[in-house]
Amino acid sequence: MPPSFRENLFNLPNLLTLLRVGSIPILVGLLYLPGPAWSRLAGGLFFVAGLTDLLDGWLARRLKKVTLLGQYLDPVADKLLIASMLVMLSSLGRLPAWMTILIICREIAVTGMRALAANHGLTVPSDLWGKWKTAWQMLGVFLLLLYHPLGGFQPAYWGLVCMWLAVLITAWSGLGYAWRFRVQLRGRPKGEL
Repeated sequence: MPPSFRENLFNLPNLLTLLRVGSIPILVGLLYLPGPAWSRLAGGLFFVAGLTDLLDGWLARRLKKVTLLGQYLDPVADKLLIASMLVMLSSLGRLPAWMTILIICREIAVTGMRALAANHGLTVPSDLWGKWKTAWQMLGVFLLLLYHPLGGFQPAYWGLVCMWLAVLITAWSGLGYAWRFRVQLRGRPKGEL
C-alpha cells in the first residue's frame, strides 16, 4: 500500500523543508527591528534555514524518504525563502530593486519552462551554473542580512559583491535553461506544445 499524504508530508526531510518555509515570517519580522543584534539574529536564522536545505535532501536520500511531495516542496521553499529575503533587503535599501526583480523573474521563467517541459515528458536539467547561482545568492543574502560592520569586516559591501556575481550567473544560467529548453523543443512535432 503506498504511503499516505500525511506520511509523506510529515517525514523528517519534509518537516525540515516546512521549517524553512516557517522561518520566513520570523526573518521578515526580525528585519523590521533596528540594530546590529537583530540583523545578526536574522543572519543566523537564515544560515540555519540554508543548512536545512542541504540536510533535507541528504536525509531524504539516506532514509529513502524521497517523495513526490518533497521534490515539489523543496525547490518551492528555496524560492520562497530567497525571494522573500530579496524583497525585504530591497525595501530596506540594502539591495538594488532591479537585482531582486531580475532574480525573481529568472526563477519564475525557469519554473515555467520546467513545468511546460515536464507536462510533455521532457526534462530541462539543472546545471553547474544553477548551483553556483544559488550559492552566491545565499552568501550574498546572508551577508546583507548581517549588514552592520563586524570589526573591520563590512558584510554590506561583500554582500553586494556576492549579489553582483549572483546576478551575472543568474542571467547566464537563465539563458542556459532557455537554450536547453529550445533544444528539447526542436525534436517535437509542430503544434504539440
